Amino acid sequence: MEKRYLTPAETVRTIVDNGKRVLTQSRVRTLVLSLLAGFYIAFGAELATVLTQDAALFVGKGIAALLGGSVFSLGLMLVVICGAELFTGNSLLASSALQGEISWWQLLENWLLVILGNMAGSLFFAGLMFESRLWANGNLAEHAIRIAALKCQLPFTVALVRGILCNWLVCLAVFMATAARDVTGKMFACYVPIMAFVASGFEHSIANMYFIPTGLLLAGELGRPVPGLDWSSFFLGNLLPVTLGNMLGGVLFVAFAYWYVHLRQESRRQP
Repeated sequence: MEKRYLTPAETVRTIVDNGKRVLTQSRVRTLVLSLLAGFYIAFGAELATVLTQDAALFVGKGIAALLGGSVFSLGLMLVVICGAELFTGNSLLASSALQGEISWWQLLENWLLVILGNMAGSLFFAGLMFESRLWANGNLAEHAIRIAALKCQLPFTVALVRGILCNWLVCLAVFMATAARDVTGKMFACYVPIMAFVASGFEHSIANMYFIPTGLLLAGELGRPVPGLDWSSFFLGNLLPVTLGNMLGGVLFVAFAYWYVHLRQESRRQP
């Protein structure tokens, strides 16, 4: 019978091997794949915004959050199955650096290229959605502005902790999707942790690169300035702490933890 999944130890080794792509993958290829990931996460964020604009009125806040998280998972499914470079998921490449397969400098260079590509893709998608004028339907514009404002008003430490919790789950989703051997398994592996982080209210840096600029564009278009919602608050008040939190959550609680459990002794035996 064909094996349906990898064991945790096999999954860590697969992730370490996947990380070696930074040794041969061109910067242009990395940037293009990063742009795609920005688009894909923005697709999920946009769909979650549309679905939750009035869902709470009919099914309550909890179920509305569940629905939003369910459709948001589309983004990671596209990244994993179609192939793209997502900064938060690439926190797992720290396993390759810990194992000595790539240098920490090469890892940092990959992270920098990928986060810049993710941001460009997210901002471009936000511009497309703004020009589509779909936000003029129903309560969508007000809901998008409210989402952005709430994110920018988070205290630094709160945003940091929510970023840690978010990428802990995102990297577990990527870990399980790597273990799955078929498309159905990969989709389900992406769905449950992503639904959980969105429904819980955790913070994802790449998603916020779509959510907050979209809210800023709409607030400007509608002439509705919101206290605390500006580009400075986006970059320094939200994106900085959330990105740091995402890195800590993914590297410490998934990449390092599973490397330590399954590969540390093997690494120490290497000459």
